[in-house]
Amino acid sequence: MTPKRSTRPPEPLPSDTVNFAHASERQFARLLEFYQIEWQYEPTSFDLERDADGSVTQRFTPDFYLPAYDMYIEITTLNQKLVTKKNRKIRRLRELYPDVRCKIFYQRDYLSLVMKYGLDDHREAG
Repeated sequence: MTPKRSTRPPEPLPSDTVNFAHASERQFARLLEFYQIEWQYEPTSFDLERDADGSVTQRFTPDFYLPAYDMYIEITTLNQKLVTKKNRKIRRLRELYPDVRCKIFYQRDYLSLVMKYGLDDHREAG
């Protein structure tokens, strides 16, 4: 006798319920889910610069926070000019918030993950 299968659809994964800015972020989230690593998408913004009136003029919001590792992850698969800008923001983040751990994944890192784990590399926004 064959067991009866449930007709309910499977529960969506967290990565299926988030509006990511880029497909690379969704793929990274799926990789984290595969390894059962809890993640949060853009949970914290850090003020990096203020004007003379004290208003924030530059803010940085890392893509992911991994609570188990107390670490932020920024994914960048953008052109070199924008990568340089992100690097500058991360340097400033480390100056102002030395206890905050933030790693940047560059395009080569992302592509290496795609190749190693056979992830779909759909470049459109998710």
